[in-house]
Amino acid sequence: MPSTKPPRPHGSGTASERARGPRTPLQYVKGVGPQRAKLLGRLSLETAEDALWHLPLRHEDRSHLTPLRAITPGEARTCAGTILGVSPPPRGRPRLPLIVTLGDGTGRLNAVWFGQPYLERVFERGQRLIVHGKAVAKDGRLQLQVKDHEIVEDDDDETIHTGRLVPVYPLTQGLTQRPFRALMKRLVDAYADQVEDPLPEPLRIRRRLAPIARALRAGHFPGTEAEAAQGRRRLAFEDLLLLQLGLAIRRNREGRRRGVAMNPPGVLARGLRESLPYRLTAAQERVWREIRTDMAEPYPMNRLLQGDVGSGKTVVAALAILTALEAGHQAALMAPTEILAEQHLMTLTGLLEPLGVRVGLLTNAVKGRTRQGVLAAVEAGEIGCVVGTHALVQEGVSFHRLGLAVVDEQHRFGVAQRATLRGKGESPDVLVMTATPIPRTLALTLYGDLDVSVLDELPPGRTPVRTYARPEQSRPQIYAFLRQQIQAGRQIYVVYPLVEESEVSDLGAAVAMAERLQRDEFADLRVGLLHGRMSVQDKEQVMRAFRDGAIHILVSTTVIEVGIDVPNASVMLVEDAERFGLSQLHQLRGRVGRGPWKSYCILLTGASSDDARRRIEAMTTTGDGFRIAEVDLGLRGPGDFFGTRQSGLPAFRVADLLRDAALLEEARQEAFGLVAADPGLVEPEHRALRAVLLARWRGKLDLASVG
Repeated sequence: MPSTKPPRPHGSGTASERARGPRTPLQYVKGVGPQRAKLLGRLSLETAEDALWHLPLRHEDRSHLTPLRAITPGEARTCAGTILGVSPPPRGRPRLPLIVTLGDGTGRLNAVWFGQPYLERVFERGQRLIVHGKAVAKDGRLQLQVKDHEIVEDDDDETIHTGRLVPVYPLTQGLTQRPFRALMKRLVDAYADQVEDPLPEPLRIRRRLAPIARALRAGHFPGTEAEAAQGRRRLAFEDLLLLQLGLAIRRNREGRRRGVAMNPPGVLARGLRESLPYRLTAAQERVWREIRTDMAEPYPMNRLLQGDVGSGKTVVAALAILTALEAGHQAALMAPTEILAEQHLMTLTGLLEPLGVRVGLLTNAVKGRTRQGVLAAVEAGEIGCVVGTHALVQEGVSFHRLGLAVVDEQHRFGVAQRATLRGKGESPDVLVMTATPIPRTLALTLYGDLDVSVLDELPPGRTPVRTYARPEQSRPQIYAFLRQQIQAGRQIYVVYPLVEESEVSDLGAAVAMAERLQRDEFADLRVGLLHGRMSVQDKEQVMRAFRDGAIHILVSTTVIEVGIDVPNASVMLVEDAERFGLSQLHQLRGRVGRGPWKSYCILLTGASSDDARRRIEAMTTTGDGFRIAEVDLGLRGPGDFFGTRQSGLPAFRVADLLRDAALLEEARQEAFGLVAADPGLVEPEHRALRAVLLARWRGKLDLASVG
């Protein structure tokens, strides 16, 4: 039976522990010591305050443990019983489960563990065990497949572990739930009341948020599920508020910088629109109004333009470029690769030069006298729009009067490179573009300091790409289809995955496939090969040949660059499609369907894992890049999506972007309101918040304005 000893009152713990405060190193907390402190360090827990923010994965309701006789198949349940017998798997058959027979006075039940034969040495007859798992019917008998278990010991802290909502924590090897839970109870009792609440009381009242001490206690050892949810909500809100405050301060600092108001009559932009063989979509019109309004303000524009592949971002950027030029300024467009820069050069030359605008190119491939001529013309203002790569931000590149910086596929550049390009002018407007759709919650996190415009409509003439998943057995029929497409005048991409750990074998498979296709199936056609070990010049040569129609089938181990436009390509064949991420697959699909012909994406796959099957299913059921992005975020989680772990943002301690999307919106409203009213957070009621903000963002963002 659980102990009836009452829990310690809040604020307990030794006097010395309370005196040191929440920043006490865990090594010096009673019952920890150097060895356990090392284990806690693996969880990034160095101080008592770190541990207070280490919330449980879930709470198990052990106040109402399910009697063994009441367990039914298909349900996840927590129950307790005494060990009546232990049956290990037979020798030589480790895949069979360890079976423990439990009894609780109401009945008996077999609990099973897979892949943990060592537990035979841990469990003993007569021990009391708490188990959590799912009940299933096996050979006509009920058994519980255990996910978590805990041996009940008779100690003074028994009320922490049974008879209540019990926290179950994320741990590391060497730590177990029972002693860790006892440590957390000691830390919460000793330190929760000493944590200074950074949230101003009016904000807490407005958003119905508990004070920090109550939230910490409820997050770990709540009385009810509702109390646990309220505690977690309060702590998650603080996480999100601190993030949005940093972004709001950066946004406010940029907004205070004086820029140039560019509001010309619009003759050049009107000339471009009249020359187009089509009308702008409603989405393009909406986004262009947003950009034009920004450019007319006397403050620098900082806008993110999101648009799925083929949504018409370049035309909108061209309108912005013409507006800057007509206002007497220059424009620069920076792309991540030379071939993409060259393609932008071709597109912008066709759009702008008929209007009398000179467009130049500056990449590392532009050398000698040609380079010197471009540099001189840019500095003199003779080139109105210069397109380039990282070469644009190198020393020696000077603009006559840079007014607009456009950054394409901006996630391929660091913040410093974007800032360096901006530094080439006097607070120029900045337009960053991406063809990778980003879920709104992630956009508000990654780019919370930018205004966001979305092109969510494809221009007329862009036909949807038909996507099919096919097994290896379908290869002969697929090759026959490829030949039909080539005979109709089309071109084909064949893409192989390239994973770092298996780079040599992957590359070999791709090379062998290109050779085999050229020798056997398509001996009468020209097959090209593109891979990462080729020189830049060789890669450029192959891509140009494909773009010019000299190559019928392009086999590649590299993801074909975002933005590369070969309108004649109508089929994307992806080998081992299950090895690609969902956003990669969607980007690959966007390489076809850029001409007036029906286009196809064929995914050759032997998908076996649940995640792989969900990725393939998403690809075959929707062409909406934003829906794809939402699925991708759900599969990978916000930490991995788009490399956010390397984005320079502070990590969340409690918040979850998938679960807390509505809370993120609330935190954003509060953050931007606070910064608008008190830009330096210097008012007395905001000083605690400022201190926590600086600690969370230290080294990740220049917040000198609040330092």
